[in-house]
Amino acid sequence: MIHLFQKGTNPSSPTFLLLHGTGGTEQDLIPLASEIDKEASILSVRGNVLENGMPRFFKRLAEGVFDEEDLIFRTKELSAFLDQAAEEHHFDRNNIIAIGYSNGANIAASLLFHYQDALQGAILHHPMVPRRGIDLPDLTGRNIFIAAGMNDPICSSDESKELYKLLEQANANATIYWGNKGHQLTNGEVEAAATWYWNNK
Repeated sequence: MIHLFQKGTNPSSPTFLLLHGTGGTEQDLIPLASEIDKEASILSVRGNVLENGMPRFFKRLAEGVFDEEDLIFRTKELSAFLDQAAEEHHFDRNNIIAIGYSNGANIAASLLFHYQDALQGAILHHPMVPRRGIDLPDLTGRNIFIAAGMNDPICSSDESKELYKLLEQANANATIYWGNKGHQLTNGEVEAAATWYWNNK
């Protein structure tokens, strides 16, 4: 997978897995990661799927309707990539925190839904429920921050509440932050994510 890696300056800090939104690149979320922990390592990945020339992490059938078969395949692909990247770049595979926005947050949530040890934690900006009707792994010890929008036209507040509930039922330590600016990633939610991160570090 196309990606970039930046070694952090603090060995005890995690590696941030950065996952952009639709049409983004591996450059997009680097400033956001620095706002949260400038000493952390960064592994930023570009989605392998193109939709009208725009990179994504998995296919969709329509707005808000995921191609479930492709989602499962791409989630497995990303999990395997993390194993390889940890060996290649010499970072702790067991200390990865995903930071995802929109489509990137959805693939991060899918990692949590499918693989118990894929992520140590996650910061999910405007995620949806990746799959329904499946048993989640035991996510005890996983700290997860969800940034949601009360007026988000793409990801409804009910969707955000459902994701939060599913993660809590899987024993994750989930937190939800509510903004009112729609689907865009705001400074307020980044600041809230940073506060949450340091409180849980």
